[in-house]
Amino acid sequence: MAIILDADVIIRGEKGAFDLQRWVAARPDEHFEVAAVTVAELWHGAERATGAHKAKRQQYLQTILASLPVIPYTEQTAYEHARLWAELEASGRMIGFYDVIVAATALERGSEVATFNQRHFARVKGLTVIEPK
Repeated sequence: MAIILDADVIIRGEKGAFDLQRWVAARPDEHFEVAAVTVAELWHGAERATGAHKAKRQQYLQTILASLPVIPYTEQTAYEHARLWAELEASGRMIGFYDVIVAATALERGSEVATFNQRHFARVKGLTVIEPK
């Protein structure tokens, strides 16, 4: 089973608030991936940065993303996304729109999600959430 990394895990790794490299290395039997929407979130942050910080952020993302398969948003993902979105909305427990897509991607693939935002992802029935430590 794969583990999809949420944007907050990668961002904390960049900021030095979490040792992403050590955490991943401690799980040699795991397969790590990133959802396409997360790539957009991460590059959006890089595009908003300025000066030397922008160059540093771009280099970090290029390095990290070169080692992670990017899971595309497919037609099947769209069906899972729509189902999940409707379910969360109807229950009054909606989460962020990008989080819904990450969760839909994970559910479609039978993957887990590694995130520091357990409060949101825990609302998704059937999703296994891991908080990296």
